[in-house]
Order: sequence, then C-alpha cells, then structure tokens
Amino acid sequence: MMIKLTLLGLFFITIVGCNKGPTAEEEIYNVLEDVVKLEDTFKEQQNPLVELEQKEKDLYDEIISLSMKDFDQIVELSNEALSVVDERKERINSEFESIQESKAKFETVMVNIEKLENEELKQEALNLVDLMNNRYSSYDELYSSYNDAINLDKELYELFQDEGLDIEVLQGQIDKINESYDKVIAANEQFNEYTENYNQAKITFYKNAGLEVVYEGANE
Repeated sequence: MMIKLTLLGLFFITIVGCNKGPTAEEEIYNVLEDVVKLEDTFKEQQNPLVELEQKEKDLYDEIISLSMKDFDQIVELSNEALSVVDERKERINSEFESIQESKAKFETVMVNIEKLENEELKQEALNLVDLMNNRYSSYDELYSSYNDAINLDKELYELFQDEGLDIEVLQGQIDKINESYDKVIAANEQFNEYTENYNQAKITFYKNAGLEVVYEGANE
C-alpha cells in the first residue's frame, strides 16, 4: 500500500521590514515559513517510505507464490519483510516527530495574528489557523491508522512462519489488513485536501497582506 502526501508550499519574501522592525504581517510570514522548514524531516521520509512499501509488497507477492514445500524460503522472506516493517515504523515515527515540531511552532502564530489591525486580514489569518489545525488533526488520524496497519502487517509475516497456519486464519488477517489500509487511504486523502486548501489560503493571505513572495517549488 503506497500513499503520497501533499506537502506545504515554501515561499521566500522579496521585501524586508522598515527600520521600525517587521510588521505583524511579516512576523506571521516568518512563523508560517519556519513551519514549512520544520517539516523537512517529514518531507524526507516520503520517498523512502514509498520504496519500503514497494519492497514489502514484492516480498509479500513472492511469499504467496510459494507452497508449503518452500517453507524455509517463506520463513526467510517473511523475516526480511519484518525488517522492512520495522524500517517503515522508524520512518513514520520520524515523520510524526517532524509534524509535532511544526505544530508547536505554528501555535506561536496567534500572538502575531492578534496584532493585525485589518479585521478582514485577521479573519483570513484565523481561517489559516483553522485549516492548519484540521490538517494536524487529520495527520494524527493518518498516523494512527498507518501504525495500526503496520502492526497488522507484522502479525501477518509472523503468521507466515507458522508451518501449521490455517488458511482461514490467514484470510482473516488479510481481511483486517485490507480494512486498515482503507482507513489509511481515507485519512491520506483528507490530509492532502487540508494541505492543498491551506497552501492556497496562505497564498491568498500573503497577497492580501501586501507581501511580495516567491514560490519555492511545488513541494509535492
């Protein structure tokens, strides 16, 4: 099961504050872009996770193509798959920690939002906060669902090492795994939707705040 997460857009400001110091708008910009940078580790996990998921799928396909007369090979392949599962677990935990750091930084933006004098702009900024908080909540759901799926994957490869494995037990485990990944897919889609909406709302906020910024790539 391979998922792709939409990432935050990164912008660089092309103006600087006057001698009186940065405006509230520029301070908000600084926080929002620091949040993006704090998700670098999150971003770095994406391709390795996809590669690990593909590697595990290949191992699974090879295992189920074998018969019980190849039990020793099944055990060997399932052990290799268990190692891949552990690697996935490490990657997803690194991803989670990166998101938590991002979240902690993002919470500091409220101080600067309260300093905005333009009420319409302040409402836009508060909308950004709502979108991002929804994004963080959807990631928590994604992280939980993905961990549940990983644990079920681990149980599956341990079952493969039971020479007396009942086919009904195996099928039951596969059904649970398929159901768990349905939840992962739904959570993934929700996370991506919130991220895309946040990215667009941030662009609009920068424009309405009079901030001249340059977009630094798609980050997807």
